[in-house]
Amino acid sequence: MADIATLVRSARRARRYTQRELARRAGLSQSRVAVAEGAGEDPRFDTATRLLAGAGHRLYSAPTTRDDVATVAADIRHALARDDLGSAFRAFIQMNDNLTAEQGLLRGVLAIAEPESTGSKTWDAAIAALVDYRLGQVSVPTPEWTGSPERHLGRARPLFVDAADPVPPRSAVPDEFLEHGVLVWRDSLESV
Repeated sequence: MADIATLVRSARRARRYTQRELARRAGLSQSRVAVAEGAGEDPRFDTATRLLAGAGHRLYSAPTTRDDVATVAADIRHALARDDLGSAFRAFIQMNDNLTAEQGLLRGVLAIAEPESTGSKTWDAAIAALVDYRLGQVSVPTPEWTGSPERHLGRARPLFVDAADPVPPRSAVPDEFLEHGVLVWRDSLESV
């Protein structure tokens, strides 16, 4: 389940608003936006809905216990900041498992909120490719953010976790990953 801070921050950044701009649109102070986006106590429901509405979003709940893509992408970002590729990849596989475990539109709900950048164009492209791959399997439309140029690599690159890992041949990579320019073994995505 996504925390409110992640949802508000993702919604604001997806619109490319500053905290001040979101505050103006939501009719709240900039400090309320900063508090809502900070780590700590989640804002009240009415504050969260006003902030999300200010960014052109709505808050819905869905019957799932799985973390959404934006939340897991934040975990990947934190792991990459620590230069912990193993933890980043485990979080990526958890994202895959979360998407695979849900069916139909509920799978799509986990991918609606645009995740913040991980700080790595390769990982950002891999996340978008994974969403396209798993949503395409259940014929759910992919969110617009996966088609963003920032989520595609100009030249195909492997998602390296260990330098000793061989680069997968294109025949062993799902088409959605090839389209985003990320080389990931199809077998790595079958952990469920």
